[in-house]
Amino acid sequence: MKKFHIKKGDTVIVNAGNDKGKTGKVLSVLRSKDRAIVEGVNMVSKHTKPNAKYPQGGILKQEAGIHISNLQLIDPQSGKATRVGYRVEDGKKVRFAKKSGEEIK
Repeated sequence: MKKFHIKKGDTVIVNAGNDKGKTGKVLSVLRSKDRAIVEGVNMVSKHTKPNAKYPQGGILKQEAGIHISNLQLIDPQSGKATRVGYRVEDGKKVRFAKKSGEEIK
């Protein structure tokens, strides 16, 4: 299984592509496709038939996956993009922001 620097629930910034500079919360990580779905980023139009959930059907706006290499974690202290490091504290492996050294929850 692949290991990524981004997890579900992280706040990230997009550093490449049409949505460059946008920030959002990671809704899910698609490990098999090396992609993540980020709230409010890479919006696409999906055409749907009428069903129980949407009786009218029509065109819906929803998030599509964005490649994991185009995302960078936001430092909890400074609010800017940072790289992610790993260290062992009290026998547990924890992630930390390289820019500030602060642990990422």
